[in-house]
Amino acid sequence: MDRALIERTEAFLKESFDRSDYLFDHPEQKEYRMAHTYRVANIGREIAKREGFDETELVIACLLHDLSYCEEFGENGWQEHGRRAAQLARPFLETLGLPRDRVKDICYGIAIHVDDEADFPGERTAFALSVGDADNLDRFDVYRIHDTLAKDEFLEMPLADQLDYAEERLLRLRRQREIPMGTETAEAMWTERLDFYVSFFEKLAAQLRCSMSIVCEGINCIE
Repeated sequence: MDRALIERTEAFLKESFDRSDYLFDHPEQKEYRMAHTYRVANIGREIAKREGFDETELVIACLLHDLSYCEEFGENGWQEHGRRAAQLARPFLETLGLPRDRVKDICYGIAIHVDDEADFPGERTAFALSVGDADNLDRFDVYRIHDTLAKDEFLEMPLADQLDYAEERLLRLRRQREIPMGTETAEAMWTERLDFYVSFFEKLAAQLRCSMSIVCEGINCIE
């Protein structure tokens, strides 16, 4: 991995966030976005290692995938933020000395990571798809369980609502098993993380049932 190019990209990202009026007014968003970005970049690096992609290029793509969060979103801002991030990233990427086709592939991966659409022609290579895969994989890990439960004010819910919440999450998680990934590595990581989530919410739902009544046989309240 080319540490010099990675450090230049980190510096560019931090400078872009530091100059952002929106993030200056929302420091908690800046801290969260940086933490998320680093997690995605590390997931991307792992995918690159296992798939034989250029680690430097995929880490750079992941570091810049949410660059547009330096701007305040307008109408459809969230849906457009991948395409806007690619627009903001391209001039910087062109200073790194990368081949033009690699800059295009990086920008295409950034552009499509939200809704699988870009505003310029490109190829849905396994590399480009891996930017979105890394972003999606970060949504399913230990930290995000805590983060989501806190944001949804889970602890403030009545017990019955907590149980409904856990069971609804389980339904959604089981439907998400079939979401396609761009590589075998991402597929394996996706399955592993979803299995972890399903196990967590199954145990949570079982404990909630045991908090409300004497439950039927077959439910383990201890695990």
